[in-house]
Amino acid sequence: MIRTIWVVLNVLIATVPLSLIVIIGSYVGASSRFYDQIPRWWARWVLWATGARVEISGEESLSPDRAQIIVANHSSWYDVLALAAFIPKRYRFVAKKELARVPLWGHAWVAAGHISVDRTDRQRAVASLDQAGRVITEDNSSVIIFPEGTRSRTGELQPFKKGAFVLALNNGIDIVPAGVHGAREIMARDSWRIRSGRIIVRFGPPVSPVEYDISHRDELIARVRSEIEQLMLPPAQNT
Repeated sequence: MIRTIWVVLNVLIATVPLSLIVIIGSYVGASSRFYDQIPRWWARWVLWATGARVEISGEESLSPDRAQIIVANHSSWYDVLALAAFIPKRYRFVAKKELARVPLWGHAWVAAGHISVDRTDRQRAVASLDQAGRVITEDNSSVIIFPEGTRSRTGELQPFKKGAFVLALNNGIDIVPAGVHGAREIMARDSWRIRSGRIIVRFGPPVSPVEYDISHRDELIARVRSEIEQLMLPPAQNT
């Protein structure tokens, strides 16, 4: 409980000034590098307060000179923090629109260029993904998508939604599968208790959509899902 209170206190201390800096930056035309660094600082601050150690492998799969879609499993808010803290290229998250309503932080999240999706309106959701495709193609950045749509209660992969894969197929953008292990042990979905621990993030080789078409979308989904299942295994089981 003491650790949880400490982390919550640090989240507040980190969020208020850094969010204000991002919001002010959006009004004065801050550079893209500015928006790259602030989320990393925020995520690393929270990880430090938690006592969470993050290990990354396979980052050579992330190319700074081409657009990519990073697709990862999702069982904890710490999946988000680990990715936000250490992805070595410019990125944007695609997430539910409700996050944009979080006071102050939500305003900064939108100002930094992250993309909200209205899950209740299919037409708007498709338009948001189309926007994501245009943005990352223009600046060779990445979008991070959790295709399960919500955090897993058990840690096992849930059914995948199709948006990330339609985005890849429609725009010819490579998918980089990512597996996150250990985040749920730090903070599970239905718990407010926070523990220290180790998070392991593994990136797999990019999967090109060019050998698929929309009629073979489910085959692409199955392939990426299988790779994520392997990448998220504990170290002793990952081969």
